[in-house]
Amino acid sequence: MGKIILLRHGESQWNLENRFTGWVDIPLTDKGREEALEAGRRIKDIPLDHGFTSVLIRAIESLQIALRGAEQPNVPFEKDKALNERMYGDLQGLNKEETAQKFGAEQVHIWRRSYDVPPPNGESLKDTAARTLPYFREKILPLAQRSENVIVVAHGNSLRSIVMELDQLSKEEILQLNLTTGVPIVYDIDSTGKVLKKNILESAA
Repeated sequence: MGKIILLRHGESQWNLENRFTGWVDIPLTDKGREEALEAGRRIKDIPLDHGFTSVLIRAIESLQIALRGAEQPNVPFEKDKALNERMYGDLQGLNKEETAQKFGAEQVHIWRRSYDVPPPNGESLKDTAARTLPYFREKILPLAQRSENVIVVAHGNSLRSIVMELDQLSKEEILQLNLTTGVPIVYDIDSTGKVLKKNILESAA
């Protein structure tokens, strides 16, 4: 049995400012760094074999900090744009409240919460899953099937697509799921890739 740990990066500057971030390379806030450190502390009893992250600095930095918090700073990891956040296209950089005023709240809600309707020049959740899941199936899941423990530090939407697969959620169910920054989700995986157990390591505070 292996483990897959999913971790949404710590709070970024644009999370704080309520902006659509997407592929814009925005750093963590001090709070985000503390979230990543605390996440690492929560998984320090799990010996990690490998890490995966996107090519965006907020995820890379979160992984590096989490590994220090787990007292396992030398775990090898690889970066790939397949794990990048959903590309928000013309919405990137815009404040979410201002976007609702500009395009209408109903339209913005459709872009944000539909499964297959992308924002202008951007990706839908379906599009994000189409690049994230093949990478997950080829690179990440087989390690857990071989009884290795892996940590994946990425983004709200790329991780939602992985959770959708592991939890076998419908495209309607996944729209109701929000992942909190800095909270590890630990899956126990058997040799066939089946989920044996899921544990969300939220703070006791």
